Amino acid sequence: MEKTTNSKTEEFSLDDLQEETNSQERELNDTEILSDKDIPNGFEGFGFSDELLKTIKEKGYKEPSPIQKAAFPELMLGRDLVGQAQTGTGKTAAFALPLLDRLKENERKPQVLVLTPTRELAMQVADSFRAYGAGHNHINILAIYGGADFRTQINALKRGVDIIVGTPGRVMDHMRQKTLNTIGLSCLVLDEADEMLRMGFIDDVEWILSQLPLERQLILFSATMPSEIRRLSKNYLNEPAEITIKSCAQEARLIKQNFISIKNSYKLEALKRVLEAKNDEGVIIFVRTKVITLVVAETLEAAGHEVAVLNGDVPQNQRERTVERLRKGSVDVLVATDVAARGLDVERIGLVINYDMPFDSEAYVHRIGRTGRAGRNGEAILFANPRERHFIGNLERAVGQKIEPMAIPSNSDINKGRLEKLHKRLINAAKNEHKDKEEISLLNELLKKTAEELQIDPEQVAIAAISLAVGPSPLLTQDDESWIKQVSNSSRRESRHEGRSLARRKNGRDIGQPEKNMERFRVAVGHRDRVKPGNLVGAIANETGLKGRMIGRIQIFESYSLIDLPKGMPEKIFKDLKRLKVMNRELQINRNS
Repeated sequence: MEKTTNSKTEEFSLDDLQEETNSQERELNDTEILSDKDIPNGFEGFGFSDELLKTIKEKGYKEPSPIQKAAFPELMLGRDLVGQAQTGTGKTAAFALPLLDRLKENERKPQVLVLTPTRELAMQVADSFRAYGAGHNHINILAIYGGADFRTQINALKRGVDIIVGTPGRVMDHMRQKTLNTIGLSCLVLDEADEMLRMGFIDDVEWILSQLPLERQLILFSATMPSEIRRLSKNYLNEPAEITIKSCAQEARLIKQNFISIKNSYKLEALKRVLEAKNDEGVIIFVRTKVITLVVAETLEAAGHEVAVLNGDVPQNQRERTVERLRKGSVDVLVATDVAARGLDVERIGLVINYDMPFDSEAYVHRIGRTGRAGRNGEAILFANPRERHFIGNLERAVGQKIEPMAIPSNSDINKGRLEKLHKRLINAAKNEHKDKEEISLLNELLKKTAEELQIDPEQVAIAAISLAVGPSPLLTQDDESWIKQVSNSSRRESRHEGRSLARRKNGRDIGQPEKNMERFRVAVGHRDRVKPGNLVGAIANETGLKGRMIGRIQIFESYSLIDLPKGMPEKIFKDLKRLKVMNRELQINRNS
């Protein structure tokens, strides 16, 4: 039975966030990266083609994760599947690899459709399909989502696409305009179904399902199984296989997690101070782009650190050598992108630094999972500029624990760290038995001779010897740290501002007046509906054709929200907006008097 809806919501980020996320390089690698040259391929035995097994081996993947082991046989048989899996369990590869291998060649029309709740996840999953399908040159993959040029997507669809990854609103738009042909569709994947429910997309998903061929494979992945998702599964899936994988959150609890609130211009200085103050043997610093890996590495090398780089330009054999150097201790700091370091397993990593904010929780879980391996404790530090602070809540929910604020290390903290490192070096040197008795005798004679010549105590000679070991640079730093106080004060002001804004929102007070040429409207969704600014921006932009930057201030209160829109909006669009649904509630938009 066909079910229609006026809901056209689309998940949009604001323009400044779009610019940042668009700069991210993403390649979703859900299995382990190895350093061994002879890789025993644990992916054999599932019926994968030689081309796919070759790609898996070339990328250095060793063993499938638990969800992959459970899903591969079922999906290769063409069965429907319900998977309950948290972020970081390898679910993308669990459905991507079997679907890639079962595609028909030269069809020139969509065979697989993957629905995701956000444009960022759509881009990730599409990039993941491209990475896994590197050996299948005939496969075309397209991501479609709101905010991107509609005509460009139409042209790509006309040229022929095998796999489409998209957000529900934009997929519906193409289906309604007949630019997306679903006649030959053999599989639909609902990725993060509970998130689509939370964002109000379930009506859209059901409409899409009602338009698809009756004979098709349906795969549903969800971190949780609320009643609405169970109903969806029961109504649309045919005797599905069911898989449940435990959460990664328990492992994350072994990792002490902190964040430093800091503007981008101070991040390099703060990074140097964090590394000076910490005593971990191995450190991984995650950054967003290849360019930033080089900038950070050069800065740290100049500061005296042993640094290596891993990014998408580093070939596999060199990557293996770099990982081995890190494992053996000839390199202490690795600066890497997500592309290069997913699944990297080195026991001596005690600290992970997120130099750039990961804008999805899966990336964060993968990143911090590089420390605290095999039940050991670890530490993770996140750098967040003021515009990124609100993302921390999403990351906390993903790992099931609080990410606590921390201060930029002061001179005192750094000096304490340096003394502790020197102390450890002295202890290790004293513990190591010197086997050359003659050399020990000569060294003792040298110490006595020096003390007698200068008429000083043996302790003074020992201090001179330590100074030689430390080198010409002073052991204790006296660098200017006035900027740290400025950063701290700025952060406190930001926090107070956020607190006042939150209080005003809770009290239901309108904040300020609309800008010139803007008009303020009231809509009937608010905090109680778990609405976010992106939900409202996406829905209104999709319905009116307005670009995100043309939508003004959004103020969300408990039971309603206020939105500033350009003056002179046509009455027809105004009526359409009244019936538009966001979070399963009609906007009921009215001018705010």
